[in-house]
Amino acid sequence: MTEDQMHRFLSNNRDELISRCKAKVAQRPWRAATAAQLANGIPMFLAQLIQTLEAQDNGEVDESLRISGAAGGDAAALSEMGLSAAAHGKELLGLGYSVDQVVHDYGDLCQAITDLAVERDAPFSVDEFRTLNRCLDNAIADAVTEFSVWRDANVALQQSAQENERLGMLVHELRNHLHTASLAFAALESGRLPIGGSTGAVLKRSLTSLAALLNLSLSQVRGTAEAPQATAFSVASLVAEARNVASLDASARGCTLSVQDVDAALGISGNREQLLAALVNLLHNALKFTHTDSEVTLSAHAEGDYVLFDVEDQCGGLPPGAASRIFHPFVQVGENKSGLGLGLSIARRSVEADGGVLTVRDLPGKGCVFTIKLPRRVLH
Repeated sequence: MTEDQMHRFLSNNRDELISRCKAKVAQRPWRAATAAQLANGIPMFLAQLIQTLEAQDNGEVDESLRISGAAGGDAAALSEMGLSAAAHGKELLGLGYSVDQVVHDYGDLCQAITDLAVERDAPFSVDEFRTLNRCLDNAIADAVTEFSVWRDANVALQQSAQENERLGMLVHELRNHLHTASLAFAALESGRLPIGGSTGAVLKRSLTSLAALLNLSLSQVRGTAEAPQATAFSVASLVAEARNVASLDASARGCTLSVQDVDAALGISGNREQLLAALVNLLHNALKFTHTDSEVTLSAHAEGDYVLFDVEDQCGGLPPGAASRIFHPFVQVGENKSGLGLGLSIARRSVEADGGVLTVRDLPGKGCVFTIKLPRRVLH
């Protein structure tokens, strides 16, 4: 074979070269992408490389540079090859690949061309190798650049979403405690209730919880926050406290909060404040969506080695498909959009932090039942 015929060699052996590249890719993990997903990858690059070499052999230098770009590339005006490589880099990011896998794709083709040329005793000119290296260099640079740009953008977006969710959760919990405190204060302000009674206790606890939440946030900002210690405590006392907090909300909404008796011997362990907040969140959510003049029921009972808390409302049932989405942050499936859509997400996170599970069971035409399931503990 004479020199200056690399483009013919590549055209004649295109399928073989792509097959060899696929074989190399198959040996690496996490590369199960379809041909359509990688349409801007090696097959496109090989076609553009052939066009570049053919234009160069025909003395069409400008056409060659238009297709594949000059040495060193030009970020301000990507060539055809650069645009395809950039799209390929973006595709690989979307498929969860790393930057080294972007480089590997083009390295595989270079190795395949070199190996096959040696096997077929196909001599190429120095200029052709220079063109091949220029194309590879530009394609790799453009693919990696686009990959990095989109990766950085995705990281920034993810960090922003995480910060937004963290801030939203803080606002949600602050608003809950403030709402409860306001209801308790309004009840006490009427003068019909003693400050030392259960309503006064609700007000005091709400203010204490507000202070604790703010102190925790300050500790997190300063980097001095410590993991909360798990303690064993009475289920009956937790349910009683949740009832006291939620009863004010029930009265304000014109609903009935029915709490069933709890076995005094039942115990669980964990972060009591967070589990109480989770249970109260479920009650607030139930009272928010249950029909006017209807009833919300809270019960707790043992089931084997677990304790189950059930909060049942009369909201009429969940919309189709809502059960799988309502625990996601910022998701609101009801007509009432006054909240942030974070209460159920916060509750599930708090329950899972103590080894529990929070689920929902839809009762079409009637309502739904939210269930917290936690490991049972013996009280001493």
